[in-house]
Amino acid sequence: GSEYSNSILVNQLDPELRSVLQCSAVVPANPSTNAVTLHINKSPTMAQPKCHAPWKLYRVISGHKGWVRCCAVEPGNEWFATGSGDGVIKIWDLASGTLKVSLTGHTSSVRSLAVSHRHPYLFSCGEDRQVKCWDLEYNKVIRHYHGHLSAVYSMALHPTIDVLVTAGRDSTGRVWDMRTKANVHTLVGHTNTVASVICQASEPQIITGSHDCTIRLWDLAAGRTRVTLTNHKKSVRSVCFHPTQNMFASASPDNIRQWKCPDGTYLQNLSGHNAIVNCLAVNEDGVLVSGADNGTMHLWDWRTGYNFQRLQAPVQPGSMDSEGGIFSVTFDMSGTRMITTQADKTIKLYKEDNTANEETHPVSWRPHVIKRRKY
Repeated sequence: GSEYSNSILVNQLDPELRSVLQCSAVVPANPSTNAVTLHINKSPTMAQPKCHAPWKLYRVISGHKGWVRCCAVEPGNEWFATGSGDGVIKIWDLASGTLKVSLTGHTSSVRSLAVSHRHPYLFSCGEDRQVKCWDLEYNKVIRHYHGHLSAVYSMALHPTIDVLVTAGRDSTGRVWDMRTKANVHTLVGHTNTVASVICQASEPQIITGSHDCTIRLWDLAAGRTRVTLTNHKKSVRSVCFHPTQNMFASASPDNIRQWKCPDGTYLQNLSGHNAIVNCLAVNEDGVLVSGADNGTMHLWDWRTGYNFQRLQAPVQPGSMDSEGGIFSVTFDMSGTRMITTQADKTIKLYKEDNTANEETHPVSWRPHVIKRRKY
């Protein structure tokens, strides 16, 4: 405080302490007064988390005959598609939750879907090693991409060029020319299943997370690794980009970590989700959602890592509690609705509670450890 002077007369101090101070002080001793100026470090101030409204379940959709593994929302925000363990892709109306069409063609579980923003195409991949391109004007498969040696678990579309990236159990990622079906690059380096792949227009254009506990940032032009991140101690099952900031998050059973592009600079750790985290999603409002194998969902403030809500998704009547696992979380294009797909064969839709405000849901935030941000 201001009542304390930060200049100390060294002659009045114990000789041992005097020598320590003169060695460690930031400003050297003044020969005329024999005083040492001590600079007292102020403790870093923590940013207060933004107040987010809590989310609540408002619709449960049934119709699949197997675990619902994946979801993709179309760019116009009118419908979304889900893929299931029964090998069927179903397209649902987002506003009403009614079934529009069922697409059959996969012979095993559908593990990932992607809707093109540039063409009327839906892409799907699954445990039958198939990667398919569906023309949504005719609801038919128009292209197959052959090359994966085992189940294909994840896929992503490049936002600005006609490139599709797939990854799976053969420990590789594959880059496809969407039109010619050519395998442009095979991304080699992971030593175990690649569980998640994401794409963006800026560098690094491709990021993969794997069961070998590493995250790789790829150079798309050269088809090789730019950076390998080894901070996780357990398998990385999901990675996701922030929609507006140049950052991404990764999830594994021990914790969720945030990173800054383009070099994968480590930012902070989000701990407390004591389960296998299968999926991540983040919206423009800075709400990060993680879904786990035990049916828990944690909602975090992206900037500070504050866990503002925890949800336990109820299982459908007739299902066992062990079937509560959440396999995917997807925000719609507005970021105001959230779609989860689960092991109880249902799709659940959530939205923000409009009646909540800062008085009804105050931020009860007490940081235990000061987290040093790198940006």
